[in-house]
Amino acid sequence: MIDLYFWPTPNGQKISIALEELGLAYNVHMININENEQFAPDFLAIAPNNRIPAIVDHDGTDGPVSLFESGAILHYLAAKTGALMPEDAHGQKTVMEWLMWQMGGFGPMLGQAHHFNFYAKEKLPYAIKRYSAEANRLYGVLDNQLAGKDFVAGDELSIADIAIFPWTRTHARQNVEIENYPNVAAWRIRMIERPAVLRGMKTGAGWRAEIKEMDDPEWRAAFGVQA
Repeated sequence: MIDLYFWPTPNGQKISIALEELGLAYNVHMININENEQFAPDFLAIAPNNRIPAIVDHDGTDGPVSLFESGAILHYLAAKTGALMPEDAHGQKTVMEWLMWQMGGFGPMLGQAHHFNFYAKEKLPYAIKRYSAEANRLYGVLDNQLAGKDFVAGDELSIADIAIFPWTRTHARQNVEIENYPNVAAWRIRMIERPAVLRGMKTGAGWRAEIKEMDDPEWRAAFGVQA
């Protein structure tokens, strides 16, 4: 059994999607970041960077093992199960490149674009222009990578797709017009049509007002899937 310490953000949803795709049993422990629960001593013992997600795998090789940082968790789950990662060295290299690309750029820059375009009370034109431009550049990079491919690293779903995908739900708030990136748009549809992906995205949805009332067609519509 895996304990998932979670809040319904893109980083949290990476892990719920992976667990659903892998068919691993897990319990969700909500860490309400709006109430600063990520600073509680018990959580910090698992996640010293006071950020979700984190897991405790009670079926580790040598007993319970805890992990923090979403990329590290995804890599651990792939290694544990032998799934969501190619068997050949070149394929593994490609998956890890795109996992690191998401961790180092796509997630952080889209987070900034989302913040300054949508959440910031003071609208700062310089910040909006800077991060919106970088968000669009990164979507262009992803669009090029997906040309002629079903998934980011090739023909099969991998942890790279799972890491990247949740960040695309709020593309409009990132000042990104998804139709400008047709390969990304098609890939998003392939992703959300996977039942495990949809289940993972909906984990904890009731805790966020903007998504708690969304039914399955509305979730699919959010990713460009026509009813």
